[in-house]
Amino acid sequence: MTTPIPPAECRSKEDVRAEIDRIDQQLIAALAERHRYVTRMAEIKTDPHEALDPVRIEAVIARVRDRAAGLDLDEDQAELLWRTLIGWNVNYEKGIIIARRRVE
Repeated sequence: MTTPIPPAECRSKEDVRAEIDRIDQQLIAALAERHRYVTRMAEIKTDPHEALDPVRIEAVIARVRDRAAGLDLDEDQAELLWRTLIGWNVNYEKGIIIARRRVE
């Protein structure tokens, strides 16, 4: 593994692209890990309606916005990304729960 190059030290488009590719790999790994926890949550929940928890969602969004601001990342972009991710996860959880209930 190579040492990351700070953005200001990238000298070419190739340098920047290589760093973005490196970060993308880390993001995919983090999303895969997160997905395993979402899957486990779907295994624990017993009713498809449990997949959508508006209070929890808003707490997560508030935390994401705070963290984004602290990292000089646009809070609106971070929120949009997380709302999309959460929406996918809610639908995934519902599907797992419904499928399990059909075979019980």
